[in-house]
Amino acid sequence: MTLREITYRQALNEALAEELERDQNVFLMGEEVAQYNGAYKISQGLLERFGPKRVIDAPIAEAGFAGIGIGAAMVGLRPIVEFMTFSFSLVAFDQVANNAPNIMTMSGGQFHAPIVFRGPNGPAHQLGATHMHATECLYANFPGLKIVVPATPRDAKGLLKSAVRDEAPVLVLEVEMLYAFKGMVEPPMPEFDLLVPIGKASVAREGSDVTILSYGRTVPMALHAAEQIEKEHGIHAEVIDLRSIKPLDLETILNSVTKTHRVVVAEQDRPFCGIGAELTFQIQQHIFDELDAPVARVAQEEVAVPYNEALEHAMLPNEEKIVAAVRATCGV
Repeated sequence: MTLREITYRQALNEALAEELERDQNVFLMGEEVAQYNGAYKISQGLLERFGPKRVIDAPIAEAGFAGIGIGAAMVGLRPIVEFMTFSFSLVAFDQVANNAPNIMTMSGGQFHAPIVFRGPNGPAHQLGATHMHATECLYANFPGLKIVVPATPRDAKGLLKSAVRDEAPVLVLEVEMLYAFKGMVEPPMPEFDLLVPIGKASVAREGSDVTILSYGRTVPMALHAAEQIEKEHGIHAEVIDLRSIKPLDLETILNSVTKTHRVVVAEQDRPFCGIGAELTFQIQQHIFDELDAPVARVAQEEVAVPYNEALEHAMLPNEEKIVAAVRATCGV
């Protein structure tokens, strides 16, 4: 099979097209997804191909169209609901966090909500505080939701396709800063269906001296930092791409830390009550004696994201901060 290089944006578009083609119960709904081809052009060409009953423009009313999607899922359809940014999902917080994940339990298994909520999440570039929330730790607190954060075009396609087929509500938290990022992906073929399993992390780079746990926007940062630290100090960093926030692939994480004995968590969210806090707890609970140094964390600063470009760069995680954390953890 010959791989081809496509963007993260194109990979998501392919996933949507393939799932709309595969299952007539799948439909896409959100603000500007149809006639405008999506705010970030993820749904380019889908309206022309599948028509207005399958690709539906919704009004600026996140609580309303998220609720419609949940109702449709309860009666057998498989909605894909796009939020223009996951910061706007907070307007539909009751629907996403309170209704969708609880329907199956509260109905005694009579109803399910096989729905996908997707869209850009987390820090982007000079969008201001109200458009830059990383919502993964917020939604991870609610049982019944699955949460994935693809960092590569291949994972973006494979995880979205898996999410559409899952029986639980799944949040596909995309990375706006990676929409133009290119990677190698298998071509669409009748005999091959690209499905990346939810709940399985990826070893993005093998190493022996320190583990860098990353996801989403921090994955390419961690990979570049690992290359720099090896070149400058001979430290071989293993980079783990979590891919799935919930469920979490503890086996891959613990195996890596058992091998390297040192950990740096690079997360795109704020540190307080963040994903890194949970990872640190799980590591010390299960393999505390394997640690040769305290777990280090690189995250946002505990402030609202400023609009000013220099201040924004200073408060967000970046390669330089990861390099510094790895050096401190390894004592160089």
